[in-house]
Amino acid sequence: MERHYGMDWLRIGAFALLILYHIGMVFVPWGYHVKTAHPADWVAIPMLLPNAWRLMLLFLVSGFASRMLLARSAGVRRFLANRSTRLLVPLLFGMAVIVPPQAWVELVGQHGYARGYLWFWTQDYFRFGTLDGILLPSWNHLWFVAYLWVYTLALASLATLRLDLQRGFDRLFGGTGALWLPLAWLLVFQVLLFRRGPETHDLVGDGVAHLAYFPAFLFGFALAGSRVTMAAFARLWKPAALLAVAGYAVVAAVEARWPGNAVPPPTVRTAFAVAREVQTWTSIAALLGIAERWWNRDHPLRAMLTEAIFPFYIAHQTIIVVVGGALLPLHLHPSAEFAILLVATVAGCWAFYFGGRAIPWLRPLIGLRPLANRPASATKGTPVPGVP
Repeated sequence: MERHYGMDWLRIGAFALLILYHIGMVFVPWGYHVKTAHPADWVAIPMLLPNAWRLMLLFLVSGFASRMLLARSAGVRRFLANRSTRLLVPLLFGMAVIVPPQAWVELVGQHGYARGYLWFWTQDYFRFGTLDGILLPSWNHLWFVAYLWVYTLALASLATLRLDLQRGFDRLFGGTGALWLPLAWLLVFQVLLFRRGPETHDLVGDGVAHLAYFPAFLFGFALAGSRVTMAAFARLWKPAALLAVAGYAVVAAVEARWPGNAVPPPTVRTAFAVAREVQTWTSIAALLGIAERWWNRDHPLRAMLTEAIFPFYIAHQTIIVVVGGALLPLHLHPSAEFAILLVATVAGCWAFYFGGRAIPWLRPLIGLRPLANRPASATKGTPVPGVP
């Protein structure tokens, strides 16, 4: 199976956007672990541009990478064992070491918690219960890794059945069905049957989210083996982009008219929900088409950036929350806060990656392969697809 460099670049861009999005969460009037002193309603409008599709895209590209990894594995069991190690070890390390500062900053800043961090980590964090309504210990932003592992487990179970479904996928999605069928699925299950609301990220009670993310993961897996579907996205990217812009225009207009906690009329809420799902899939379809047409080419930096994705993902939110909490007493202008957060997060993520990469025992904890097990191609610019 040939490597698709365009999907690598799409994955890199998606995670870079996620980091920028989480910095934006400090300034928008939505719930988050740390907030600027004066969140602005208008920030919600640019935040809604990636809000609808960013996570579904991440699951789709993760499914695509999983197909590549399965093709290079010595059977389904070996694939599942490798993926479990690559996902569960960083997840547990992240929950025990990386995530706790986020919970502490949130408790101190929003709930008046008076203890220092060391006391919190050793005495309160591993309580396996709630503290001021916050469940501890927590996976916070690492919920994506937990979901991805569960989806991988389900995928491995399906793979053992040896069902030949690729031809059916190609027939369904080899033309305009690539645009309309997934959109119809979202409209039925996210608007008509179930009204999509806030996600819980608790795995068990997040059924509506699973109806979006797990099919996207499977779609990405099948897409990796479907040249005809990738060609369809390449042909359809312009109408998809136009629909995405139209969907976002409706979403942004509703937010501008009813900002913050204002509740629009029921018909407007329905229009918002429909427009959001249109924006979701057509944005993804347009990006897939662009990746197929223009981004399927290598670059000397691609291999390193592909490897750095997972360590960046693990570290970025803790850096944002800790630095954001430290900035609050300084009463800086929001623009200065944003600039500092952006620089600190990017610098901190690179330090986390380069530092962890150089320490053999730390590599598996931050999602990197042990040095002895890295494929030779990883040092030549073509590593096996990374995670997530």
